[in-house]
Amino acid sequence: MFHRANEILGFNISDILFEGSAEDLKQTKVTQPAVFLHSVILFLTTEGLKPDMVAGHSLGEFSALVANGTLQFEEALKLVSIRANAMQKACEINPSTMAAVLNLDDAKVEEVCASITDEVVVAANYNCPGQLVISGSIKGIEIACEKMKEAGAKRALVLPVGGAFHSPLMEPAKAELAQAILETPFLTPICPVYQNVTARAISDPAEIQQNLIQQLTSPVRWTQSVLQMVEDGATHFTEIGPGSVLQGLIKKIYKEAETEGIS
Repeated sequence: MFHRANEILGFNISDILFEGSAEDLKQTKVTQPAVFLHSVILFLTTEGLKPDMVAGHSLGEFSALVANGTLQFEEALKLVSIRANAMQKACEINPSTMAAVLNLDDAKVEEVCASITDEVVVAANYNCPGQLVISGSIKGIEIACEKMKEAGAKRALVLPVGGAFHSPLMEPAKAELAQAILETPFLTPICPVYQNVTARAISDPAEIQQNLIQQLTSPVRWTQSVLQMVEDGATHFTEIGPGSVLQGLIKKIYKEAETEGIS
């Protein structure tokens, strides 16, 4: 599968993954495909994984769609590569950033974002209660961070990211990715995916396809997705891929959940 990835991407990502430096991994064309490959190859080579439902945080939604059979491995990797490069171009067109807002009610964060009318600032990642990431223009995020602190946020800190992901500033990337998504076959999944855009179970391939297009400029509703999965019967969550961030978020969203990681 790594060899196949090298052919699809047109460079030896396997060499970077196994022998490269941290700096090599930070290249735009490498980071997203690397995380995708790590997650998907782990899923496909671990025995006994039969999900009743799947979800992925931002980029992870592509891995989730391979896990439930909506996308073939090769097709998904091509889309991830196009997405990474399109996002990089969008960041160069509109210099922008993101910031994490801690210990402030979601509604209050949304209210502060809406109060800034001369710059782009939106709620981007609903990670867990008390942790919401905002996205927007550099000036807009600076203003928002001050206002968030005034509104009672414990912290509002700018993140070391290349752009305003999951905001209207990603519109140029969305247009490029949309064409590739529409040209890709989406199959009937073996189980529903809880998509970032809707935070509810989706099994219709055409609907999954449209939601994936909207994802780049819409917020990641992770808190809402996990709560809906729990409401629909989820008790045990397995995080597949690098790190354990999602396990931590799930515990903060629903502390009774059983979590484990395969990494």
